Amino acid sequence: MGANTSQVSDLSDNPSLKALVGTESISENDPFWNQLISFTFISPTSSGDSKLLEEAVIPLAKILIENNPRTGNFGALVRIFLGRTKELKISTECQDQLFIWQAHNALFMIRCLLKVFIREMSEAELHQQFSYQERAPGSCGGSEDLLEELLSNLVHLIVEVPLLDITYSILFEAVTVLLVFFSYQLFYKDILRDGIIYQHIMKGRCMCLTSRLVKTLLYNFIRQEKCPPPSTHIFEPKAEGGLLYGLASGVASGLWSVFTLGGAGSRAGIDQEHDPLPLSNQSLLLLLVLANLTDGPEWPNPYRQAITCFRNTQDTSSLPVEQPHTFQINFNSLYTALCEQQRSDQATLLLYTLLHQNTNMRTYVLSRTDMDNLVLPILEILYHVEERNSHHVYMALIILLILTEDDAFNRSIHEVILKNVTWYTERSLTEISLGSLLILVVIRTIQFNMTRTRDKYLHTNCLAALANMSAQFRCLHQYAAQRIISLFALLSKKHNKVLEQATQSLRGRQGESAALPDYAQDLSVIEEVIRMMLEIINSCLCNSLHHNPNLVYALLYKRELFEQFRTHPSFQDIMQNLDTVIGFFSQRLEQAGSDLSVERVQEVIMKGAQALPKDRLKKFPELKFKYVEEDQPEDFFIPYVWSLVFNSGVGLHWSPHGIELFSMDSG
Repeated sequence: MGANTSQVSDLSDNPSLKALVGTESISENDPFWNQLISFTFISPTSSGDSKLLEEAVIPLAKILIENNPRTGNFGALVRIFLGRTKELKISTECQDQLFIWQAHNALFMIRCLLKVFIREMSEAELHQQFSYQERAPGSCGGSEDLLEELLSNLVHLIVEVPLLDITYSILFEAVTVLLVFFSYQLFYKDILRDGIIYQHIMKGRCMCLTSRLVKTLLYNFIRQEKCPPPSTHIFEPKAEGGLLYGLASGVASGLWSVFTLGGAGSRAGIDQEHDPLPLSNQSLLLLLVLANLTDGPEWPNPYRQAITCFRNTQDTSSLPVEQPHTFQINFNSLYTALCEQQRSDQATLLLYTLLHQNTNMRTYVLSRTDMDNLVLPILEILYHVEERNSHHVYMALIILLILTEDDAFNRSIHEVILKNVTWYTERSLTEISLGSLLILVVIRTIQFNMTRTRDKYLHTNCLAALANMSAQFRCLHQYAAQRIISLFALLSKKHNKVLEQATQSLRGRQGESAALPDYAQDLSVIEEVIRMMLEIINSCLCNSLHHNPNLVYALLYKRELFEQFRTHPSFQDIMQNLDTVIGFFSQRLEQAGSDLSVERVQEVIMKGAQALPKDRLKKFPELKFKYVEEDQPEDFFIPYVWSLVFNSGVGLHWSPHGIELFSMDSG
């Protein structure tokens, strides 16, 4: 591990740290600062190591909170960092690793202290901690807002310093510190819609860098840069009093070796594999936090504006009206990264955000001829529904719903033939169309939901996606056709069970005036789903009967399921077409003789499908559903995004105690 218990426990006795948090002011010109930030320490990336470090930092930070109003040492540390960052770009060009290393160390210390400050005090009190530096003797303090200066500096650092092996760690730290600044939200149940940090990021000097910051964070996600090898950055400590000297299991192993030691994979929510991608992951989390900040009373969220309107680098058309914060990015690279990273909640949430909010990206995605690369990972999420959190499943379903709003997508997925889908283990699928696989997985998700979670929104969105596709069903695989009918059988069984329970309950209540609201509500929900399933089957029969002999075969094989609904007032109209189809093909099969083989039955069905006059089937309105975000979507998305930061942020640990935004078992 990067740090162990006995080593971390030594922090409180470290003379340099004791001086930093102590009662004496330290001038910014004092050689102490150069010694303080010249340490070699393997920063923790796992939750366990981060917890150990934070527990060691908390008592020191609390002492600093008490003494900082008199010493201003925290402000001095911030100024030391700011002084180093002014030369970062030149240092990078000159390969001055020592300078970058010290700047990183200063920022890492600021981050550790900030995390405790934010938990212990309000934003106004935090702002005061930055202002106290002006009172320190010998300080170079001016009248500017040091908090805003730090925020602005971090944004400049992220967008201006190139991503190289020697800058990887400080760029990661800059992104992480911005996440920490926004973490106030974790400690409030209500959505924060204002505040000092919010104002600086949304309206202050940072605003002019909005498009560059969003673009850089997206490119960090796209590049998926692995951590540089440990040999990239090796230093021996300059003095024995260096801050964390001796904490690393091997001091000379280098700062960057932190990223080869594990990471957020120790917690649910991110599949770490062998080499973590901390900068990519952390950049994506920050991007999602920024995109979901609420609009101000008189100004829209500029980061959401940037995400909404960015365009492809290959798009050379001019805009009729210049959009604020627009930029161009390589859509092909972004699409590839999205396809590769769908196992994580945050990548799925980014895909949803882009499809829902950026029409340029949605149009591009729908134009791709390799849609299976994107759809298959989404289907795999749904297939393993019992292993995923409910929010991840919900986002995957909404993505499918958005995609199925497009008729060309609904046609093309039946033309993509897949071989040996290994993760689908219920049956051996040696060959199946992407469309049939989508139907199989979505219906399986409905069936799982009906037997386990009973989330009405989940099965409503599943059915909406199937309904959008239904008119374009083509050459359904026999398993897909069977699954459609098996879902109807399950619904029929549940319908009958609720009816039976209601009848028995009424008998037991004879003479009582009490109603049976629970049974009535259950029956209403089930009948609503049955109606939708009948409409989906009807839509397929009316629009593509001759393309779907397997569905007709499955329908005939289970024809008795539909008998009870013929005279039901809620289904009579839609049942007319099913009766017509069942009656027509039943008659042709009778004429073909008895003891027919499966092949012979399918032959009769295929010939009959060509012979059935289309005008014998009653036309119904086209089934079309469009996804619309609910009012105040931030009530869902902000807690969701912060649950991802809480669970998947690399090198970040928060104690569950005091978290108000979401419950620990949510999602």
